[in-house]
Amino acid sequence: MRKLTMTELQRLSVEEFKSAEKVPMIIVLDNIRSQNNIGSVFRTADAFRLSGVFLCGITATPPHREIHKTALGATESVNWRYFNSTREAVSELISMGYKIIAVEQTVDSIKLPEFHPNTGEKLAIIFGNEVNGIDDEVLKLSQESIEIPQFGTKHSINVSVAVGIVIWDIIGKMNFFS
Repeated sequence: MRKLTMTELQRLSVEEFKSAEKVPMIIVLDNIRSQNNIGSVFRTADAFRLSGVFLCGITATPPHREIHKTALGATESVNWRYFNSTREAVSELISMGYKIIAVEQTVDSIKLPEFHPNTGEKLAIIFGNEVNGIDDEVLKLSQESIEIPQFGTKHSINVSVAVGIVIWDIIGKMNFFS
C-alpha cells in the first residue's frame, strides 16, 4: 500500500474549483463563535464542492488567522457571504429557491438516516451556535429540521464535525458525484 501522489489525487486549482459544477447546497452558520470551527466548515465546503457558505451574526469572516489555520486556503476557493442576521440570509435563500433545513434537535426533527432530499433540490443547511443552537426565529423559517442520532451521555456534537457528518450523508443520498 502507498499514499496517492498529488497528481493522482487530481486536486483542482482555485480557478478550476471556481468554474467547476457545484453541489447545490449552501451552509449557513448562525452565530458560530469558534473561528477554528468556521475554518473547518470552509475546508469541508471545499472538499465537497458546495455552492457556498453564508456567515451570519457574530460568525467571524475571512481573512482571519484562526479561520485560515483550519481552512488551509479554502476561503479562497469557496464562495461566501456575510449577513448581519441569519433571518436576512434565510429570506434571501428562500427567494432564490432553496429549501431551508435546520440541523437541530426539535420536536419535529427527522433523524438524518431518514432524511432524503429530492433530486435536483437546492438545499440551505443551517448550523447553530455552539451553546444555544439555531435561533428560534430562524427555526420558524426552516422547512424541515434534521438531527444526527446520538447514543451517549452528550447530546451535542461539535459544529464542524456535525457539518461533515450531515454533508457527507446528504451528498451520498444525492448521488451528485457518482
